[in-house]
Amino acid sequence: MLRGRKPTPTHLRILQGNPQHRRLPRNEAQPDISDELPAAPSFLHAYAVEEWDRVASELHHLRVLTRVDRGIFAAYCQSYARWRLAEEALARMTVNDGVMNGFIIRRRNGEAGPNPLVGAARRAAHEMLRFAGEFGMTPVARARIAMGLGSEDDRRRSKFGDLLA
Repeated sequence: MLRGRKPTPTHLRILQGNPQHRRLPRNEAQPDISDELPAAPSFLHAYAVEEWDRVASELHHLRVLTRVDRGIFAAYCQSYARWRLAEEALARMTVNDGVMNGFIIRRRNGEAGPNPLVGAARRAAHEMLRFAGEFGMTPVARARIAMGLGSEDDRRRSKFGDLLA
């Protein structure tokens, strides 16, 4: 098993402006980017399909979503659906429980305990955030990409160049 930080794909390093100035690999495998948007898998939950339809065309336009990435993006969409279902169930419980708002429930043995839906929603949100980062869908991921999108002069200039001028 490889250790350390995951390597950044070449196309993202180019977008970031290759901040470490390391030589770019010439033989990195690149998936075929077709003009056709990959279709959502048939097994997705309705909420997942809704998220696919909302986001997939933009990712495909940015050349981030390819046929190869279809399964990973489907996992993101399913995580979104799980998170939404858990949050909706918690919201319904809140209506019926004005004191604990559904966060604490009575177990079969009669004792109070944490609602498992809270943990399910948290895990689904964590998975969703992790997958979203892989596709550049979080503000931090976009900021890392945007760092390299300046002009050629901006990329050549040292960050301390203005101090010496």
